[in-house]
Amino acid sequence: MKGDTVGEETRVVVITGLGGMGTAVARRLGCGSVVVLADVSSTVVGTVGRELRAEGYEIVEQPTDVSDAEAVAALADTASRLGRVGVVVHTAGLSPAQAPVNAILRVDLLGTALMLDAFAPVIAPGGAGVFIASMAGALAAQDPDFERRLATTPTESLLDLPELTAIVNQGHAYGIAKRANQVRVRAASLVWGRRRARVNTISPGIISTPMGAAELESASGDMMRGMIAASPMGRVGTPHDIAAAVEFLAGPHSTFVTGTDLLVDGGAVAALTAGPTSHAHDEESR
Repeated sequence: MKGDTVGEETRVVVITGLGGMGTAVARRLGCGSVVVLADVSSTVVGTVGRELRAEGYEIVEQPTDVSDAEAVAALADTASRLGRVGVVVHTAGLSPAQAPVNAILRVDLLGTALMLDAFAPVIAPGGAGVFIASMAGALAAQDPDFERRLATTPTESLLDLPELTAIVNQGHAYGIAKRANQVRVRAASLVWGRRRARVNTISPGIISTPMGAAELESASGDMMRGMIAASPMGRVGTPHDIAAAVEFLAGPHSTFVTGTDLLVDGGAVAALTAGPTSHAHDEESR
């Protein structure tokens, strides 16, 4: 399958993280484009690459550790050499059940910052970035001054913020990292906008991926199952739910949307933050 062209340039779609959501996004957005697949595991990159090639997609594989500045810079360079970088979708991340605090901060927080920096100069005019945060970020709002520093501290100094060096709990690290994703992407939208490109975050709820399964089997699994049961949709999300949201934010129907977060959680955050009050009001009004 040959990539579509704009002028003489092939449209390039870059996807980091192939644990479930990234692969669904590749299938949704990759038709007619060159798809650059990036994951820390070369085995995963090779396996997903073979599957998608067999389905007719044009694939370029590049194993990448998103917490490594040189590796991320090389990924951006590869993408820009292939053609017009039209879409960047960053799904790579670690959950509290998967990694210690340091790894979560390096991958989930620093990795996002490095990707934003590396692709800002190469994203095509009219292009779009979508960075996967989490509903945990919506529940982890911080002091405004700390959020400002999470959003604007130079990437090379980001992990030196004293509030981050003091974290000892994986769940705390994850929530702050995902809140940082939201506010850092909001700030980066100004930089990406200089190229007339857009960038947004999606905050998934509990999604049926290997990461989601690991969390449901962890010590917090019962709490998460309670959140699902209490949510308006009452179910776990699927990678295709997220891919559909990515398609909207990366496509022609959202050209006035940038610097914002789209919560795709089946209403779990609404149930946690407003559910009991809303239900009580409904009962009183009957």
